[in-house]
Amino acid sequence: MMNEEIAKEIVDGAARGLKEEVVKPAQRIVVECIGKPTAQMLVKGLKAAVTAPGKAIKNKLHPEHGEMKVKDLIRKDQGAQAIDIDGAGLGDFRKIANKYGMDFAIVKSTELDPPKYSVFFKARDADAVNAVVNEYTAKQMRIGKESRPSLLEKLGKFKAIVAALPKKVVEKHKEVDR
Repeated sequence: MMNEEIAKEIVDGAARGLKEEVVKPAQRIVVECIGKPTAQMLVKGLKAAVTAPGKAIKNKLHPEHGEMKVKDLIRKDQGAQAIDIDGAGLGDFRKIANKYGMDFAIVKSTELDPPKYSVFFKARDADAVNAVVNEYTAKQMRIGKESRPSLLEKLGKFKAIVAALPKKVVEKHKEVDR
């Protein structure tokens, strides 16, 4: 109990010292340099605080760039183009499209048994669209060629190597001391 009280006093003393030595002089400098807040500054701050949640909701419902609904994509600027991709490359496409700042929407086709995805996209210039499509196709071609072995196969190989190692022979000798 005594140690807890001593520790509490030390922490409280350090906090008081920090407040007196650092925080109060910093507050004084800020008030002297910037000036005391006026009514206009307070009203402006309150307006910003009130409108901030509305802006966040608006950006969530109608994002300006990146992935969005097809309806919102069609409403923007010029016409949209579409390509079909499979589900395995969907994450890669999202990363690449966001990297280039492209606007796109993904629609899943329900009538096909292995589902296909249609990606509608717009970009402010044709170079960005070409770069995204080229990088995506190159990545998909690389993944197809690699055909990485499964982790279970690798684990099986390592198990076989360990099993082939000679085992240490343990000799036990019992000595009787009388």
